[in-house]
Amino acid sequence: MSYVDGFVLAVPTANKEIYRKHAEAAGAVFKEYGALKLVECWGDDVPEGKVTSFPMAVKCKPDETVVFSWIIWPSRAVRDQAMEKAMADPRLQPDKNPMPFDGQRLIYGGFEMIIEM
Repeated sequence: MSYVDGFVLAVPTANKEIYRKHAEAAGAVFKEYGALKLVECWGDDVPEGKVTSFPMAVKCKPDETVVFSWIIWPSRAVRDQAMEKAMADPRLQPDKNPMPFDGQRLIYGGFEMIIEM
């Protein structure tokens, strides 16, 4: 089965278009290195929780929006090789494609798919 990298982050709402361009550029690099699909979702109905929530997890500020995204890879092996190449790729370096959000509040992880319908 495929492998998925998942991400949750808070982006300044004013940076929506800048973020979209940033993600599109990064997505093209990931696709070039083997990603099957990249999805970026701008928060629209993301409630604040009482115990935990997406906004709480990324310490979302009032002027920020939660973004939920994922990359689907053919396998973890392909993802591992691709990430190594992508992180060294000049197109993803901060001077070429700076992150328009606080990367310290980015939550990410790799997941083995167990059901796909």
